[in-house]
Amino acid sequence: MAVAESDRDPSSALCSEFLSFSAKDTASRWLVTADLQQEVYRHLAVYVPKILCVGPNGGVTSREEQREEQREDLACQLLLLAPLEWLLLGEEPAAGLAHLQENNQPSPLCGHVFKAGEPTYSCRECAADPTCVLCMQCFLGSVHRDHRYRMTTSVGGGFCDCGDAEAWKKGPYCQKHTPADTSRNNEEDPVDQLPVDLVARGYSIFSIILRYAVDLLTWEQEDQLPAGLEPPERGDTYYCMLFNDEVHTYEQVIYTLQKAVNCSQKEAVSFATTVDRDGRKSVRYGDFQFCDQAKSVIVRNTSRQSKPLRVQVMHSSVVAHQCFALKALSWLGQIIQYSDGLRRILCQVGLQKGPEGENSSLVDRLMLNDSMMWKGARNIYHQLLMNSLLMDIKYKKIFAIQFAKNYRRLQTDFMEDDHERSVSVTSLSVQLFTVPTMARMLMVEENLMTTIIRTFVDHLRHRDVQGRFQFDRYTAQQAFKFARVHSLIGDLKYVLISCPSEWSDELRAKFLEGLDAFLELLKCMQGMDPVVRQVGQHIEMEPEWEAAFTLQMKLTHIISMIQEWCSTDERVLIEAYRKCLSALSHCHSSLPDGEQPIILSLAGHSVETFRYQVSQDKVSIHLPVCRLLAGLHVLLSRTEVAYRFPEQLPLGELSPPLLIELPLRCLVLCAQVHAGMWRRNGFSLINQIYYYHNVKCRVEMFDKDVTMLQAGASMMDSNHFLMIVLSRFELFHIFSSSDIRKRYREANKDVVQQNNTLIEEMLHLIIMVVGERYVAGVGQVEPFDEVRREIIHQLSIRPMAHSELVKALPENGNKETGLERVIDSVASFKKPGVTGRGLYELRPEWNKHFNLYFHHYSRADQSKAEEAQRKLRRQNGEDTALPPPLPPPLFPLFASLVNLLQCDVLLAVEGAVLQWAMEPSGGGWTESMLQRVLHLVGMALLEEQQQLENSSSDDDITFNYTSKITRPGEAPNTSGSVLALLESLQNAPHLEVHKDMITWILKMVTNIKTMRERTSSTSTFSISPEHGLEETVRDKDKAERKRKAEMARLRREKIMAQMSEMQKHFINENKELFQQSLEELEASTSAAAENSPPSLEPTCVLQVCVGPRRVGRTEGRQLVTCILCQEEQEVRGHGRAMVLAAFVQRSTVLSKNRRHNLPDPDSHNPLFMHPDMSLGVHTASCGHIMHATCWQRYFEAVQLKEQRRQQRLRGHTSYDVENGEFLCPLCECLSNTVIPLLPHAHSPDRSVNHPSLEVWLKTAHHQIAALHSAYRKQSDGAAEAETACPEGFRVDFTPQNPFSSSISEMITTFSMSTYKIGLKLNPNEQDHRIPVLSWSTCAFTIQSIECLLMDEEKPLFGSLPCRQDDCLSSLTRFSAACWTTAPLETVHTHFIRLFAVLVPDSRVENTPCILDIDMFHLLVYSVLSYSSVHCLDQSGTSLLDSAHLHLLQLVTVAHLVQILLTFTPEEVFMDQDNGSEEEELTSQLYNILRKDLGSVLPEVSSGWQLWRCVKAGVLPFLRAAALFFHYLNSTVPPADLLVSGPGQWEALCSYLSLPSNLLQLHNSHLTLLEPLIHRWCCHPGVRKMLQGEGVLVRFPRESNRLIELPEDYSVLINQASSFTCPRSGGDKSRAPTLCLVCGSMLCSQSYCCQTEVDGEDVGACTAHTFTCGAGLGLFLRVRESQVLFVAGKTKGCFYPPPYLDDYGETDQGLKRGNPLHLCLERYRKIERLWRQHAVAEVIGHAQEANQSLVAIDWQHL
Repeated sequence: MAVAESDRDPSSALCSEFLSFSAKDTASRWLVTADLQQEVYRHLAVYVPKILCVGPNGGVTSREEQREEQREDLACQLLLLAPLEWLLLGEEPAAGLAHLQENNQPSPLCGHVFKAGEPTYSCRECAADPTCVLCMQCFLGSVHRDHRYRMTTSVGGGFCDCGDAEAWKKGPYCQKHTPADTSRNNEEDPVDQLPVDLVARGYSIFSIILRYAVDLLTWEQEDQLPAGLEPPERGDTYYCMLFNDEVHTYEQVIYTLQKAVNCSQKEAVSFATTVDRDGRKSVRYGDFQFCDQAKSVIVRNTSRQSKPLRVQVMHSSVVAHQCFALKALSWLGQIIQYSDGLRRILCQVGLQKGPEGENSSLVDRLMLNDSMMWKGARNIYHQLLMNSLLMDIKYKKIFAIQFAKNYRRLQTDFMEDDHERSVSVTSLSVQLFTVPTMARMLMVEENLMTTIIRTFVDHLRHRDVQGRFQFDRYTAQQAFKFARVHSLIGDLKYVLISCPSEWSDELRAKFLEGLDAFLELLKCMQGMDPVVRQVGQHIEMEPEWEAAFTLQMKLTHIISMIQEWCSTDERVLIEAYRKCLSALSHCHSSLPDGEQPIILSLAGHSVETFRYQVSQDKVSIHLPVCRLLAGLHVLLSRTEVAYRFPEQLPLGELSPPLLIELPLRCLVLCAQVHAGMWRRNGFSLINQIYYYHNVKCRVEMFDKDVTMLQAGASMMDSNHFLMIVLSRFELFHIFSSSDIRKRYREANKDVVQQNNTLIEEMLHLIIMVVGERYVAGVGQVEPFDEVRREIIHQLSIRPMAHSELVKALPENGNKETGLERVIDSVASFKKPGVTGRGLYELRPEWNKHFNLYFHHYSRADQSKAEEAQRKLRRQNGEDTALPPPLPPPLFPLFASLVNLLQCDVLLAVEGAVLQWAMEPSGGGWTESMLQRVLHLVGMALLEEQQQLENSSSDDDITFNYTSKITRPGEAPNTSGSVLALLESLQNAPHLEVHKDMITWILKMVTNIKTMRERTSSTSTFSISPEHGLEETVRDKDKAERKRKAEMARLRREKIMAQMSEMQKHFINENKELFQQSLEELEASTSAAAENSPPSLEPTCVLQVCVGPRRVGRTEGRQLVTCILCQEEQEVRGHGRAMVLAAFVQRSTVLSKNRRHNLPDPDSHNPLFMHPDMSLGVHTASCGHIMHATCWQRYFEAVQLKEQRRQQRLRGHTSYDVENGEFLCPLCECLSNTVIPLLPHAHSPDRSVNHPSLEVWLKTAHHQIAALHSAYRKQSDGAAEAETACPEGFRVDFTPQNPFSSSISEMITTFSMSTYKIGLKLNPNEQDHRIPVLSWSTCAFTIQSIECLLMDEEKPLFGSLPCRQDDCLSSLTRFSAACWTTAPLETVHTHFIRLFAVLVPDSRVENTPCILDIDMFHLLVYSVLSYSSVHCLDQSGTSLLDSAHLHLLQLVTVAHLVQILLTFTPEEVFMDQDNGSEEEELTSQLYNILRKDLGSVLPEVSSGWQLWRCVKAGVLPFLRAAALFFHYLNSTVPPADLLVSGPGQWEALCSYLSLPSNLLQLHNSHLTLLEPLIHRWCCHPGVRKMLQGEGVLVRFPRESNRLIELPEDYSVLINQASSFTCPRSGGDKSRAPTLCLVCGSMLCSQSYCCQTEVDGEDVGACTAHTFTCGAGLGLFLRVRESQVLFVAGKTKGCFYPPPYLDDYGETDQGLKRGNPLHLCLERYRKIERLWRQHAVAEVIGHAQEANQSLVAIDWQHL
């Protein structure tokens, strides 16, 4: 890099150039020159290499790089572009452009080009197709915002279709783009509006600049420049240029660069990011050899596994000119925005043919060299094409023709290129082919449809001997290639997406030519991937099947669209039918010949067919030609062409047995796979069968096969059809035995089972062939009915969400399922709660349309639906029969289908099954088989009933099913008729389940007989008497059910009464157990009763939690059970230690200062918590108790297991054992330590005289003085004058430890955990801060819980769940005891420092000022540390309680002062005259403070306002103190605090032994407190804070909330799309992520924004959590609509977002695109999780439940 120094000179040289250069003069000179191109080139040759690319641009900071870029842009504008603008406009550019814009009549097209991630909107009602989209501005100003719309995020590159009349059925213009003058002639040329000389200059400048740019972007020499551009002096300066490809990963590129150009990891990451974004980047600058050396290293390193990275060593002047070429193209794009005339001039220049003829225009050259260019160049010229050619209707057509002409070549280039389609010129097809008029023009003029299909077929080269496709193994490489080829199908879809309303002869001819090509494609697919049944051993290698199905899925929409096109023109339909038929005969002729003809005879009929067995011969699932023919056949029926032009149709050529042959084989294959006959063929076949029935493929696969069988059956004799079906199912021998009614005996059990399944499947197939009429053309229905039927049957399984329904319905080419129009007519919607999603339930009146054998049910769906329907009928008190629903009438072409139901073969089969069912056992038949036969009988009876109802006389009726089933069976077996069999089965005990169905059938038979007996005149009344009879039976049934229900109710009530009686007995017998709780109850009720008289004194004595009058707990034994060994144990100070699983974490939930940097753990002193609470330590517990020894054994086992796991699999678990984490053995809740359980506090000593505040302060003062001198003596060793020591106070006394060693050990364990987590340090038992952190977690946890209770308006006591209650209780008692394991001197020192804040002490230095301390923390710390001082008092009087009370009083006064100091007066609207005592005393205190502090405090006259502020400000402190002393002293809370409501303040004050007018505390000790207050106020820190230095916290502190989110999600998407990555100069962030705690937008999941935390690279989100949330973060990933929880570097999970669509569902990944709106309840739930500190627990549970979450690298997000 030695060259770097000298390279900074040009910039100074340029400065002088700037000063002397005049753009105006240069332009004037150019104006008079003879050869403008030569002049411009000469200018560029001199200046471009001076301005651009003049030195290394890697390895400097991003800020320097940005500055460099700005310098280059400025120089380009002044020296290169300004002269061009002067020349073009002939005046000052700014004025000239403004003038142009004024006179321009803008195009109504919006043309806004989408950035990646920008929201796009498509109207589901008005868009011509799903590719028609609007940008956000146009959408908000259009009529579509009130329609059903779809919202998605753009991948970048498309543009807004506002103003394009063809894109919208209605409302093509938004308010902004509505043309002002609609009468204006669209044909008039905008160039005519411009001055003639401007036009001439425009032509010459545009052609020079465009040619220059095209020459340089398509330039292939690395060392030379085009003629006329050679630089005046040429140095040996080169760049080593690295190009992007989609083969190598980021990691490979970074590693290679580090080796090749010797740069740091960070620089390599920056290089790789730029290469990926812009497509190329110079990685080295220097002489040729220096760059070439880097090139060879890169090539060598990356060519091992794949083709090497593309690297070029390019001369700096070539690079400079290429950079300017891009700037020039962008400049052209900007200039033409000012005037449509200039836009058209640029279009003409770009599309003008050169002297070379074909493909010689500049645009053609760009297009054809597209795959040679780098990403950045492609993006810029694509954008220019969109801004110019695609915005000009006339030239868009000319461009489209050129595009279509070169289509094959462009696609071939794309196949060989490895860049994504979004940066290939082929992606412009969506802008051209989706315009219907243009698509049809290209189809006619350029034969586009045929071109696309042929190009597609050419690229699929894999064929077998018969010419069918045969795909290789579907590797990743293969899939990549395949995906590229499939983009062609996308183009074909665009061309066909809207059907023509009128046809021209040319369009017909070209469409049919395209159809020919398409049939050639389908012929290659017909019969591909054939399978043969494996017998004996399992298949060794699974055959390839995915590629074929991928192809089928891609073509599904195309096949449907081609049928839609055919349906709009009769001539096309007839011709297409002919072509398809001849293609099918061609496929049949290639079937292997020599199949032996055989004759089948059954039930007096015989038919000739040939021998073929699915279980032995080849069979294929892919039959697209057959299926297309089936579709066209239905269209012939639907459009009635078949009846109007029978002579034109080749129906005579159809051989029905041949038509049904292939589809039938396919359906038999499915049946045999169900029967388990193909098990040895492995999963590939199972997958194929699954997709064959799957909603993605079934429309053009399974459904069409059924349709083809229907077509064949309607053209054949029904008996013949059924005999062929039996033969193909390989069941013929069973039904053709001489005595059919005796079941064919088979020894092999498996074969019997297989045959039973095959019979079931065959009967099911017959049900489908006759009954599936919901296809317009087969049955007389509309598409609406078809969708409705699908929905009814989906909702019959269970209530479903909207998205499930959409998934269950097939989409059409426009991505619509038709669901919306239908759904509300059949279902009612149930809104979701805080979890779950909205569900649709089927309305009861539609249950009668349920068909048990609905053809789209899978087996599982069918059984679920059957169960649900039977349950429903039982609930409604109806019988459980599920008869077939009434079928719609058939179209004439399919009318003969009904004869299947009454043909002899089917009757023989039905009779046989019913006869077999007479025997209860024997395995010869199955219930499903019988059920299907009953269903078929029911269908036949309904058909007959309908014919009777619709006919006018007996002669019309061709359907005589009832008479056939009453005939006894044919000779030789003369057993009973079908009807007789049914009657005898009706009461068979083994057929109880089917009894209702058989009863229904027999009723129907009676019904029909009655109808036949009536004359036609009364036929209308024929059903009523029968109905009456049915009704009475039903009523009886209902009455019986009601009686049973009533009896059950009475029995239940009796049992409940007995139970409550037993409970009472139990309580009476075990009185002492309940004594305690009863006392508590009485205490609270008596308090409530006595609350009414005015004297409060006697009751308050009962409930005081602090001070000498506190009420201790009645000494009850505290028994607990260990969850591990199930032993019961009493909690005692000297017993075995019992512990509670707990989770300690750092927290910023209460923080009032998020900008506060986390403290340095080594030097930080946590003794004083700042009121901004910027970092706390929170403890939570699941409440499960264990012996300490049991827990230790359990934890050791967890550690051992983890060591073993690490040897086997690297990677994380959901808990981090190294940091002491484990899962609670019972509830698997994340824990990282244990809290020891300690006994309750002792009852107060009533015998002592308790000192007043003044006396106690003196005593404390003496005690502290004694401690001071004792410790000074130890350190100095010199004997000083003895301080007067209070009586009985022994400094040298060593108190006895009140706890057993195991409990002390657990106290140390928990103390170390809080220390380790709170300070993020390694354990150090000598550190004096250990007890402080134990107290800190107690205070912080109580505060956060108080805050939650306050916000949720819950009572202070009694509303906490047990686990929180136990946790606080154990935590407080632990904190009170933790001083016993610390050195006494340490705790004493802490107390002395804490006390010095309240009673200033000259011996204590650096005491913080009163505004820098959180008073509740101060209270907790001083109360808990005082125990260590008190234990030295051996006078025998326990004054601990009075000390607690006096400390509380002192801290309360300090807090009152703190509140008044931070008070800000508001405007007073109502003046309160009569000042109460509280108000007077508050004003008095405030004035004392003003006396001390003077003008720093504002003057306040309103005592009422001050008192109101004090009361509100001190309340959270009092509530927290009440919780603290309640748990410390185990005092029962007063009744008033167990409910929320009035009376809280007085109850709280009396519970804390404080006056309800708190200011009396100050007033009654004026002489004592005034000097203290004076000294507090005189602390220099107070004045500084009040004058605005530091963070001043006002009280009450407002609760923190998560940020406000917009109601409409698209607002967020829009914000995110304009968010640029803060590090990579203006680049759009790929995964913008919003912090829900502080509102920062971050660039997540990308290399550019990685930073280092604790020596490890982490992504932006993880880094942010350490500053904003102490390692815990809640984020919203905007483009995915996903909430992300992160804890530390290795833990995270996704959580449902708070945004729901109108159907009550979230849309993670924005796949469905329904508009999303904020659901406040769900957002509040996320907020509650955060405020309850439960996020880490949620992550733990999520990772346990879903192991795939553990594998994600959360730290990179």
